[in-house]
Amino acid sequence: MTVPPVEVPTALPAVVIGAGPIGLAAAAHLVERGVQPLVLEAGDGAGSAVREWSHVRLFSTWAELVDPAAEKLLAPTGWTAPDGATCPTGGDWVDKYLQPLADTLGDRVRFGARVTGVSRLGRDRVVDADRDQQPFTVHIRGADGTEERLTARAVIDASGTWSTPGPIGGDGLPAFGERTASDRISYRVPDLKDPVVRARYAGRRTAVIGSGASAFTALAHLADLAKDAPNTHAVWVLRRGIGGSTFGGGEADQLPARGALGLAAKAAVEDGYASAVTGFRTTAVERSDGRLVLVAEDGRRLDPVDEVVVLTGFRPDLSFLDELRLGLDERLQAPVELAPLIDPNVHSCGTVYPHGVRELSHPEQDVYLVGMKSYGRAPTFLAMTGYEQVRSIAAALAGDQEAAERVELTLPETGVCGGAGLFDEADAATSEEGGGCCAAPTTLQIGTGAPAPAGGC
Repeated sequence: MTVPPVEVPTALPAVVIGAGPIGLAAAAHLVERGVQPLVLEAGDGAGSAVREWSHVRLFSTWAELVDPAAEKLLAPTGWTAPDGATCPTGGDWVDKYLQPLADTLGDRVRFGARVTGVSRLGRDRVVDADRDQQPFTVHIRGADGTEERLTARAVIDASGTWSTPGPIGGDGLPAFGERTASDRISYRVPDLKDPVVRARYAGRRTAVIGSGASAFTALAHLADLAKDAPNTHAVWVLRRGIGGSTFGGGEADQLPARGALGLAAKAAVEDGYASAVTGFRTTAVERSDGRLVLVAEDGRRLDPVDEVVVLTGFRPDLSFLDELRLGLDERLQAPVELAPLIDPNVHSCGTVYPHGVRELSHPEQDVYLVGMKSYGRAPTFLAMTGYEQVRSIAAALAGDQEAAERVELTLPETGVCGGAGLFDEADAATSEEGGGCCAAPTTLQIGTGAPAPAGGC
């Protein structure tokens, strides 16, 4: 087979990987700046990852979920902005904003185009000679398996982290038995409005592993199910202790719906619909009479559960960027300049200063990780943060450095920060620098609600 030479067009596009909220916003900002974008999306529609959690309601309002440049692009089409004070579901976000935006961008968005590799044309990551003068080469695999190579002037990776959820294992690796028990394990917030999914959890005992907004949501949904389906109970498994910041900022959170999630999770525990197990780092998942038993590294064993919902965060897939020279933090796998702002070893809250091209730049010029992927393994990303990121990057690619370095965003405070968010012992979370406190690792039932099946050893 004769392989044709790679043709380099005179006017190269800026390739955007992913047609989610941040990828489409990047395209809108590039269009506004007169830079030609090409969005490559592996799925068959806009927001393919968002569609998978379409039943979950966001804690941001519509006013915070519509990018300004995207709104300008949509306005001439007759698009009507939803009520800015309301919080949509993921499905609403796709149907009322993301898909219309992709339709407006037209052939600037290609679906069924999975990026399998990015490099410099004719240069692997070792070669220095004339590196910055070479365009990027982007390898794509279509839905039918065909392969293609494109060239680009810049690459903006907004592919997110949805496809690579964290495992059960407290050491970052799958727990022993996790893979073989996959028929009873989910890594997503269950859609309990779906009759099939509802039947899977109704009247069952479910372990929920995680400590963020997704875990709060799952606990609240399971508590609602328990009110209608007797014997439904959740066991909330936390790797750390319970402290002042465990349930988020509550009423002090400047995003009320985000604060309400934590309060709902707290109510689920206090009302007896869930019990909490703290300081539990899972090392194994064992089968016992058709049920699952979680085993901690300290030897503790929980009472058997029927299902496990794992909500331990996400991590970036960097495999297709391996030939690029990225500057990533050794812990978070986030850009080195951004990492100190979002490091959960430093603070437990989701408050992050707005940032842009300076914090997102790499040794490889004109390549950027944006959106959830820019956070690496750190949690608490907001859409507004991503919109500011791509506004700044588009300005830089258009040569407007002053605009690129200008901050145009004020982010809401979480209302709480208990110091370091990753700790095992109570005194690690209570220092003069940190504030907040935490009970020593233990197994406990919180509150005085209805009795529930006991967990622990």
